[in-house]
Amino acid sequence: MATTDHRTLRRVLRREVAGTIGLLADEHDFRAMRRYRSFVFDDHTTYLKHMEAVLRARALQGGHTTVALFDPEDYADYCASTGLDPDSHTSRTLFTADLAAGGATVPYDGRPLTDLLPTLVDEAVRRATWEYATTLLARLGTCVSCGEDLGRAAFARASHLLVRILDTAPPGERHLVCSVSGPPENLFAVLHADDVAGRMDLDESEALEFTTVLAVGLATASPGGLVMRTSEPGTPDRVQGWRLRAYGLVPLTAGEVFDAYCTDVESGDLISPESNVDYCEPPDLGEEPGPDHSH
Repeated sequence: MATTDHRTLRRVLRREVAGTIGLLADEHDFRAMRRYRSFVFDDHTTYLKHMEAVLRARALQGGHTTVALFDPEDYADYCASTGLDPDSHTSRTLFTADLAAGGATVPYDGRPLTDLLPTLVDEAVRRATWEYATTLLARLGTCVSCGEDLGRAAFARASHLLVRILDTAPPGERHLVCSVSGPPENLFAVLHADDVAGRMDLDESEALEFTTVLAVGLATASPGGLVMRTSEPGTPDRVQGWRLRAYGLVPLTAGEVFDAYCTDVESGDLISPESNVDYCEPPDLGEEPGPDHSH
């Protein structure tokens, strides 16, 4: 009886333990890990099959597991900086724990890995975009004339503009896309903001990333744009857009929005317009131009 009680108690405790699993998402990363003798898998498909079985078993036992992207290059750098032996499962475990603390992760929710992987990759891209954009803002320094922190000012300006866009938007589900052209890198951010009974519902992480990317475009006067698509049952979708300028947004005409949506980005060829979609000029945001730090 005591043995049974101990086993039952331990089973209950396992449900209290959260874990993170580092996942090699593609063949390239998988091949990179095969150089370590302690990594016993020799086929990526078999590896994913067994990984999914482990995740399902943990879920059936009531455990909560998050999945992180395991990058072999980052792992090698981690081992070099910490003095760990890279050819060790213990080192891989420590690296995965580090990912759990600060890397991109998604909770395992029972989906097949083929469905979960795109979500995980998107999360990693989002996090990398935010980190890169944040670094760019930090490097801007201060205005030589007034001493204001340029990155902080641009972020505050972007936050203000985003609030004005959402406040003046028609009711419904809003899908916003902001793109900023490099060099050195093109930045891209997406934000979903739904109007639920007059209350704005949005993901805070998405909003932070979106605002940061917009701030980079405003502060650097890089070519870019912002497009919003609003959907509401029973009415055509409405598409509106703005062109980025230094510390401000210039509204696109309905014709410019139509051209942007109906032109293939890579080839430049015309694309047939979608049915039940209105291409509209955005409403007046009712705000003054932002500060000019070009002095």
